[in-house]
Parts: sequence; structure tokens; C-alpha cells
Amino acid sequence: MGKVLLVLLSVLYPALVYFLIDRVQPGWFLSLMFGLLLWRAIASRQPAERWTLVAATLLLAVLSLILPAEQSMKLYPVLMSLAMLLLFGSSLIKGPTLVERIARLKEPDLPPEGVRYTRQVTRVWTVFFAANATIAMATVLSNDDQLWALYNGLISYLLVGMLMLGELLVRRWVREKQG
Repeated sequence: MGKVLLVLLSVLYPALVYFLIDRVQPGWFLSLMFGLLLWRAIASRQPAERWTLVAATLLLAVLSLILPAEQSMKLYPVLMSLAMLLLFGSSLIKGPTLVERIARLKEPDLPPEGVRYTRQVTRVWTVFFAANATIAMATVLSNDDQLWALYNGLISYLLVGMLMLGELLVRRWVREKQG
């Protein structure tokens, strides 16, 4: 139940901010963000993910001192994209890549071409999360609540889904091509 609530709150965070922005003090959203980040860190079983989330929490603390509260409370999607960027990107430096580790759960004896493919997919996700974090931050700095909610509460999720579907289709095509 706790994990479901965590995912639900994380996914719905942009909608909560958008609909409650005029009714709730920014400090409440910052508290919720700190709580979500720390909860995710504690719930994580992966040390790399845990430390990434702790780093995101510290970054939030620093940014909340620099930015106005109305902007700070909208940083959660930015921090999640940065955390994912760090997880995927760091695995490119110190392998195996995150995508390779996931692939080996299904196919433990991944052939060399599979390792190369998963490395490319990891690069794509790394670039995606860098771009997503940049766009999410631009929506924060725009001070346009509707734009922020639209991108971070809908468009970014659609883009993630499209990338997942696209990768699945490419993977099938590559496998068919290899025979």
C-alpha cells in the first residue's frame, strides 16, 4: 500500500500543485516534496538510487533557498528527471548499464550485440532525461502555472510512454533483423 501511495503522490504531484496553488502555502508543497524524495530514498533497495535521491533532496534544499517559494515548490519533476539522468548516465561510466541490468533479468546470457544495444538505449534515456529536466526547469522559470502543469503533469508522461513504446518496437525490429 505504501509503495502505491508513493507512486500515486509522485505522479499526481503536478496536478496537486496546479489545483491547490492558490489554497495552500508553498511551504506545504516543499514539505511534501522533501517527504516524497526521502520516502523514495528510504524505500529504495538500490544503493545508487538511494544516494541519487538523497542528492536530489539536498539539491532541493539548496534551490529552495535560492528560488522564490512559488518556483521551488514546482521542482519535483525537475529533480526526478535529474535523478533518472544520474542513474542512467552514471551507468554509462561504470557499467553494466542500467538497461543491460534490466535486460539480464529476462535474458541472463545477453550476447555482445545485446550489450551494445542496451548501451545505446541507455544513452537515449540519458539524453531524454537531460532534455526533460531542462524543459521542466524552463516551465518552472516561466512562472506559467498552466504550462508547468501541462508539461510536467501530462506531456512528459506521454513522452516517456512514447519512448518506451518506440524502444520496444525498435527492439523487436532489431531482433527480427538479426534472425
